[in-house]
Amino acid sequence: MNSPAVFTPVQPAAGGWIKRPPRAARATALALWLALGGCAGQHWLARPTETEVAPEVLLLTVDTTAIGPPSAGLVDPEHDPLYMLLLAEFAIKRDQLPLAVTQYVDLSQRTPDAALAERATRLAMYAAEPAQALTAAQRWVTLAPKDIDARQLLAALYIRQGNAPAALAQLQYVLSQDHSSDGVRFRVIAGLLAGEEDWHTTLEVMERLVATRPDDNEALVAYALLALRAEQPSKANAVMQKLAQRIDITPSLALAYVAALQKEGHSAQGLEFLAQVLKRKPKDFALRLLYARLLADSKRYPEARQQFAQLAQKWPDNADVIYALGLLNLQAGELEPAAQNFRGLLKTAEHHDDAAFYLGQIAESQGRADAAMTRYHEVVAGSNYFAAQLRVAVLLSALSKVADARAVLAGMKPENPEEAAQRVMTEAEILMFHHQMDAAMAVYDNALNGVYDMTLLYNRAMLAERLGRLEVLERDLSTIIAREPDNAQALNALGFTLADRTTRYAEAEVLIRRALANSPQDFYILDSMGWVLHRQGKSAEALPYLEQAQRQRDDPEVLAHLSEALWALGRRDEARVLLEGALKRHPHEPKVLEAAKRLKP
Repeated sequence: MNSPAVFTPVQPAAGGWIKRPPRAARATALALWLALGGCAGQHWLARPTETEVAPEVLLLTVDTTAIGPPSAGLVDPEHDPLYMLLLAEFAIKRDQLPLAVTQYVDLSQRTPDAALAERATRLAMYAAEPAQALTAAQRWVTLAPKDIDARQLLAALYIRQGNAPAALAQLQYVLSQDHSSDGVRFRVIAGLLAGEEDWHTTLEVMERLVATRPDDNEALVAYALLALRAEQPSKANAVMQKLAQRIDITPSLALAYVAALQKEGHSAQGLEFLAQVLKRKPKDFALRLLYARLLADSKRYPEARQQFAQLAQKWPDNADVIYALGLLNLQAGELEPAAQNFRGLLKTAEHHDDAAFYLGQIAESQGRADAAMTRYHEVVAGSNYFAAQLRVAVLLSALSKVADARAVLAGMKPENPEEAAQRVMTEAEILMFHHQMDAAMAVYDNALNGVYDMTLLYNRAMLAERLGRLEVLERDLSTIIAREPDNAQALNALGFTLADRTTRYAEAEVLIRRALANSPQDFYILDSMGWVLHRQGKSAEALPYLEQAQRQRDDPEVLAHLSEALWALGRRDEARVLLEGALKRHPHEPKVLEAAKRLKP
C-alpha cells in the first residue's frame, strides 16, 4: 500500500506553546550548577586546543637559573641539565613527545624547580603518559606544597589509578585552604571529578569528602550530581531530599538536579523530587512553574494542566501562565476555557498573535469559518503567522473561492524551504479538492522546475498515480531513490505501484523488501509485502504480512488484500466474513468494492 501524500492540516508551530529550559541546560546539569555558583571547574586533564599556548612556548616559564651553570669537570652531556632541557624542547618541536616527556620528567627529579615540574606534568598528560605524569605531579607537589592546581591535578591522576585514599588526601588539603563563604573551591573540585571516567573511584572519593563535611550544602549537591553520573539515582535522591529539608531549594538548583536526572533517564524521579519539595514550599511560584513545565515536557498533560490552573488562580496576570493553560485546555478539548484564556491575552504584546491564531483554530473547529478568518487575519507576526495565512487559504477554498485562496497563497513569503513546500502542497490540495487535477499537476511541475524536493516529488508521484500517469510516478520515485537509496517511503510506493498496476512483480518485490529492511514494522510496507507475494501466487507467504498489518490498523485496503489472500487459499468463509465487515464499516471504499466484485461467486 502506498503511504498517503505528505500533506497534513496545518498545526501550531512546533515547540511554541510551552517554554522549556534550553537544551544546553538540560544536557549539562553539572556544568550549569557550577556556572550558577559563579565559578566553573577547569579542565585540568584536557589536551591543549589550538587556541591554547603551544608546549614550546611554556619554556619561558621555566627558571633555567635553577638548573645551575655548566659543570666544571667532565660531565656526560646526556645528563647535563641544560642539555636535557634543550633536547626536550627540540623533541617537542619535532613532535617526538615520548622523548620530550622522558627528558622533562627526569630533569624535574634532578632540579628543584616547581615550574619545570609543572611543565613536565602537563606535557606527560598531553602525551597520554599517565605513569610519567604521576611522577612529575608528585614532584610538583613536593616542590610547591601550597599550589592548589598541583594538588588537584595530582588527585585526578590518583583517581585514574584507582587510588582513592591518595586522591582524598590531596583534595582534603585543597578544601582546607578554601576560606570563601560560597564554596567556590568545592565547585572546582566537583568540576574536576565530573570529567573522570572511573566513576567507582570518583564516587568513593566524593563520599569520603562529604563525610568530612556533613553540613556543607555545596558538597551534598556535588555528590548528588556525581551520583547520577555514576548511575546511582537512589543515592542522589536521598541526598537531595536531605538537602531540601534544611535549605531553600532554588529553581536554579532544582533545574540543575532535574536536568541531570533527565539526562540519565530518570525523568520520573525528577518530577517526584519537585513534588516533594513543593509539599514543603507550596507557595513557591518559580518551583511550581518549573514543575508544571516539566510535567508538560513529559507529556503528562492532565497533571500539567492542574498545576497551571493553580498558578493561574494565584497569579492571574501572568501572561505566560495563562498562555500555557490555554494550550493545555485546548489539548484537552476544553474549547471554551481555552478560548477564555486566549481572549484574555489579546491585549498583551507578547502573546497577541499566538492567542489570535488559537482562537481562529477554535472557531474553525466549531464550523465558524468567518470568525476563524477574522482571527487569522489578526495574526500579523510571530511563529504562527505563516500557518494562519495557510488556514485563510484553506477556508476560502471551503467557500469555493478558489481564486481568492490562490491569491492569498501567491502573496505569502516563505522564509525557508519547508514553508515553501507547505505553500505548494496547500495550493495543489485545494485544486485537487475542486477536481482541478491538471492545474494541481502544473503547480507541482512549476515548483519542481530545476529543484529537488523529496516531499514535493513524492506528492507529485501520488497525484500522477491518481491520474494514471505511471511514467511520471516511476520517474519521480526513482529520482528520490537515486538520491536517497534508503528512503523506505519511496521504495515502498514504487514497489507497491509496480505490483498493483503492472506485472513487474520481481522488480516490485526487490523494492518492497528494501523498504521493509529499513522500516520492518511499517504498516504500509507490511501490506505491500503481502500484496506483492499474493500477486505472484504466494498467498501462504503473503498471509503473515497482511495479518500483521491488519492487527496494526483497521484499514479497508488491507482488509481487501487479506480477504483476497484468504480466498486464494481456499478459506472462503473467513474471506467472506472479513469482507462483509469491511463493507459495513467502509461501504464506499473503492478497494473494498473492487475486492467484493472479484470475489463474488
